[in-house]
Amino acid sequence: MRFHAIGLMSGTSLDGLDICYASFEKNSNGIWNFEILTAETLPYAPRWEKRLRKAIEIMAEELFELHSEYGFYLGEKVQQFIKKNQIHQLEVIASHGHTVFHQPQKRFTVQIGDGRAIKILNSVPVAYDFRSGDVLLGGNGAPLVPIGDRLLFSEYDACLNLGGFSNISMEVEGQRMAFDICPVNIVLNFYAGKLRQKFDENGQLAASGIVNVKVLEKLDSLKFYSQPPPKSLGLEWVNKEVFPKLKGLKPEDALATFTEHAAEKIASVFISYGLKNVLITGGGAYNRYLIEKIKEKSASSVVIPENELVDFKEALIFAFMGLLRLHDEVNVLHSTTGSSTDHCSGLLV
Repeated sequence: MRFHAIGLMSGTSLDGLDICYASFEKNSNGIWNFEILTAETLPYAPRWEKRLRKAIEIMAEELFELHSEYGFYLGEKVQQFIKKNQIHQLEVIASHGHTVFHQPQKRFTVQIGDGRAIKILNSVPVAYDFRSGDVLLGGNGAPLVPIGDRLLFSEYDACLNLGGFSNISMEVEGQRMAFDICPVNIVLNFYAGKLRQKFDENGQLAASGIVNVKVLEKLDSLKFYSQPPPKSLGLEWVNKEVFPKLKGLKPEDALATFTEHAAEKIASVFISYGLKNVLITGGGAYNRYLIEKIKEKSASSVVIPENELVDFKEALIFAFMGLLRLHDEVNVLHSTTGSSTDHCSGLLV
């Protein structure tokens, strides 16, 4: 039987809202197949980008207001997407929401965008708030996409996402293992912005800068990197640990230094786990300078798929997670998040 779902993803780098409409079918051998039917990224208007970026700083009352308002924003965008693409088959809408706080060590994580508002505008079952249940079970609430990596992309040794943060997912001794490696675009986009660019296209700005070896050593020695997985990162950690170390550098040099740092940390993971072929998706897959540095520092074969999958793999997997939630099937693996058990996560309305 073929199922249809929409996945919504808003990353920490605030590139825009990804919407992916896909179909899924499980064959007689229990293997899932998928097809992306249509997908698009809707850039945030300056007003929304500013509000989401500043959400971590506002008062609780304003945050609850934003949670509701952003939920209706998501609902409106889905409503328009469905009408534009004349979608008639749809079992579930799955929304990641936009992360404001992520502190699993304190047993909480906050993704705004009330799924009930999405449901009000679309009259289709909505699955949302996928991370909180895992955090309450003692997990990191991240990364969640490994369930999709295991069931939809099993032909690769590992799947690497280069978004606001880089995270990797792989099979190790029969268990799926996943963790955040290091920040990527959340830092690179910030310094590109200082040069009036939304991002560092092809890594050209970083290539024009000079690596500051002393700062690089400080970044490489951050305690997070010596911690065993599962582990995850959030904006709070970047604000506390990364930006202060890059302070004072020219934007080009900060970009050069941090690109070098990210490439080293990613390549070291490839080497440590003996990965032969790695699927790379996310906005960072277009950063040729970063990709070439990763290749130089590791012996792994890097596979960058067609643009549609590069751009929408996370939204695709959240659509898949929503489908699993709809059918009460496991959609979060404890081996990747550190929670007490595999479970079916997300609120369903």
